[in-house]
Amino acid sequence: MDHWGEIRKLIETRHADRLAERVKELDEEGRKEVAARLPHLLKELRGRFDRWDTGLVDYAIVLRVAGAATLGGAAAVASWLYRRDFAPQWAGADSDVDLVLAVVADRPAAWRADLAKRLALRARTSDDRGMPLALALLRATGVEPPPHDPLVSGWLTSHLNGPQEGLPDDPLLDHLLPRLFEAEGAGRVLQWENDPRRGWLAALPALAESGRVQREMLIDGCVRRFLRGGTPIDLRFFVRLHEALAPSPAESAAYARDYLRLLPASPGQVAELAVKRLRALDDHTAAMSGSTAGGGRAAGDATPGGLTPDDLAEAWESLLFRSERKLVRAGLSWLDRSVRRTPELAGVVAAPLARAFAAESRDLQEKAVELAVAHAAAMDEEGRATVREAIELLPYDLGRRAAEAFPGGTVAKPEPAFAPPLLPAAPERSGRLVAPTSSLAELSDLMNPHIVSWPSWEKWERMLAGFVALATLDRAGLVAALRDQMPRSSYPSVSWHYPGGSWNRAEHWLFGAARSLTGTAPEAGTWRRLLPTRRMTPPHRMLLHRAAEVVRAVEEGTLPPVLLATPTHSTGHVAADELVRRLEILAAAGAKPLAADLQQALLRLPRTPDPEAMARAARLASPSARIVAEWRCPEVRVELDWTCGSKADCDDWHDGSHHHDMRPVLAATAEPTGLPLADLLLGSFESTASEAQHLAWWAATLPSHREVAAAHALPHVLRHHWTDSPAGSGRLRGLARAEGAPGAAFAAMLAHALGDPEQADAVDVLLEVAARDELPADEVGRQAGLLGANGHVKLTDLTAALDAAASRGAYAQVWLIAAAALPALLPAPGQRPRHGLTGFVTLAATTAEWCGAHGEIPAVRDAAARRGTSGLLRELRRLHTLVTAGPTTTTPGPS
Repeated sequence: MDHWGEIRKLIETRHADRLAERVKELDEEGRKEVAARLPHLLKELRGRFDRWDTGLVDYAIVLRVAGAATLGGAAAVASWLYRRDFAPQWAGADSDVDLVLAVVADRPAAWRADLAKRLALRARTSDDRGMPLALALLRATGVEPPPHDPLVSGWLTSHLNGPQEGLPDDPLLDHLLPRLFEAEGAGRVLQWENDPRRGWLAALPALAESGRVQREMLIDGCVRRFLRGGTPIDLRFFVRLHEALAPSPAESAAYARDYLRLLPASPGQVAELAVKRLRALDDHTAAMSGSTAGGGRAAGDATPGGLTPDDLAEAWESLLFRSERKLVRAGLSWLDRSVRRTPELAGVVAAPLARAFAAESRDLQEKAVELAVAHAAAMDEEGRATVREAIELLPYDLGRRAAEAFPGGTVAKPEPAFAPPLLPAAPERSGRLVAPTSSLAELSDLMNPHIVSWPSWEKWERMLAGFVALATLDRAGLVAALRDQMPRSSYPSVSWHYPGGSWNRAEHWLFGAARSLTGTAPEAGTWRRLLPTRRMTPPHRMLLHRAAEVVRAVEEGTLPPVLLATPTHSTGHVAADELVRRLEILAAAGAKPLAADLQQALLRLPRTPDPEAMARAARLASPSARIVAEWRCPEVRVELDWTCGSKADCDDWHDGSHHHDMRPVLAATAEPTGLPLADLLLGSFESTASEAQHLAWWAATLPSHREVAAAHALPHVLRHHWTDSPAGSGRLRGLARAEGAPGAAFAAMLAHALGDPEQADAVDVLLEVAARDELPADEVGRQAGLLGANGHVKLTDLTAALDAAASRGAYAQVWLIAAAALPALLPAPGQRPRHGLTGFVTLAATTAEWCGAHGEIPAVRDAAARRGTSGLLRELRRLHTLVTAGPTTTTPGPS
């Protein structure tokens, strides 16, 4: 009979089920024939595909089934089943386990046991593709599994990914469960098991409760695993299993020495578990010995299986030697509780407390000193000597406190007095600007559209003033130069071409004026049609009106020989003597100044103009000169309030929640000037987002009214419209160097900039304003608190900027800012603190110490009084202690 032909056909057609049935019917001779021909068939099939083709994988199941059924030795079958040809590197677990089991079922028991062991030992990982077959054969044969760690991990995974109801009946349970606590890799397989209601964390305690496995074996296995050591990941599951088993004090007593051995160097989670078991055992020991009723324990005494005082001393010393704050604090708490309950234990606390004197954290050192002083009287002379020798490990102030209770100890020398850095001197407020250009070639270069896409206000003013002056001095030359410039344009939005719609940028108007001057404008009266009619922020309206009236004057032939408002200083100011000189030029030419230009010039006069220059203006006969002579800088009072996008937002903000929809509400009370644009600029705060492209120019528009300029800019800054420059650089510095008392709007601008990591110059601005004694630190702090509370700035960024300012000499100002900000930033009872608040409070405490601040802050006092041991509460308590020690004065800042 042709056995091979039939088998080959089933392999070629990949009928695995029929193949399995057929090979089981083969006699010994037929099996030998198939086994002899299989390698040749494999070679033939392999030749049909190139080396990168995975087509041969499609024949893997039928080839494996045929080999398992016909190859003679167990070693040969194991090698055949896991040839590389049958599975790519990325293949998953075998899917033909049942077929392979079926075709080897009639093999001798010893042969199948041998195959099972060989397959088990071939596994290298818990998810090895041969693991399901190895486990199935081990279960089917009942043979004891070989000692192989990946096999244990694979067994765990098989139940982890499948139903665990059959675990009690698993033949491998008794063999492999004890190895769970020894096999490398088992802990990593189970590291994500954290739910005691399901998975292995539920199954193992349930098996112990039912009596299927011994509870003592599980507890003992966990403890042995801890003692063997390992990484936190390796031990995580065993810690959770030990907690799920919850050993009683009687069960824990058998492992008391083991728990003690775990305290000095085991991973933190294991040490915490050991502390918990030992504390429970200590409580049980104390209860059994009657210490709660007044009894006591001498050294070496304990209840059967309990803890002796020497054991407790060893435990405390091990814990207080650890570097983890949590464990050291747990050790101190345990020590304090035990000694209060059993005063006789004070005789063994000296060595542990001496260890804690070397703790890295000051608050832990303080607690150790507190306990040492409290129990000093009960210590024997040896214990007192131990504490006395460790006093030199403490900082000076804590060492002095300890030395009072333990005379004779060496107190460390006090640290050298800290000398805070000095505040750097303020730079010059302003410098003279380059005079407006009078060169045709220079003006032509300045007006190159490739260059003026984002001009500074200084360049814009030079271009505008140069254009007006040269149009009078050399009109023909200017026309020729501008016509030569026109073909070089390639950017319609900033070019010689008329952009559509309203002209919303200053350079549009300058190019429009050039088109009108050269006679190439497509139409007259553009200033009427292209000037935006919608609402505009007043500084932007002033800018466009000045530009539009130049275009109008060109069209109507009324262009004056000079502009009045061109700044003379880097702050945007116009020197009074230069303004009067320009008025004299206009008077000599019989020309009138442009209306918006005159009003802008008045707003750019210093707050206290040169009296002699103003007297010269009074002697001129022109109406504009008379306006200048009578000009007095108007007083303006700006008020800032905040509103919410909705009532829900307001409620969230007031109860301390984070949101981002707070908006400023600004109002101004100004002395009327009778000049419409000036009055609009000083008394109205219209705000539209599309006009922020010239935001950095506004400080130079109002150089004598810093707070008004800041109020105009604030809504745009909070909307993050940085369209005038990459990160608003220069805008804040312009406000810092302007004149006029800074108020809430400037403070909010500065607070926002300090919390914006992109505004690298914010710290320099704070230092500069502080050096001039113009920093409203309390108001900056209040605004910073509001901005931090509603999410406009991140506390981590704000803290970093203020820390940099303090380290450069502004520590007193930073303290005032922090003190004023804290009432808004501290969480209400029951609320989570904002991210970064601990660092902010730490900075506040540091700067308070540097400048010797005094005066209670009620919000800090109330927060520091709350229960807890968090880092935030520790820093709040430190701050409260600092500002309430010594003479009491009023701390500037918070009300």
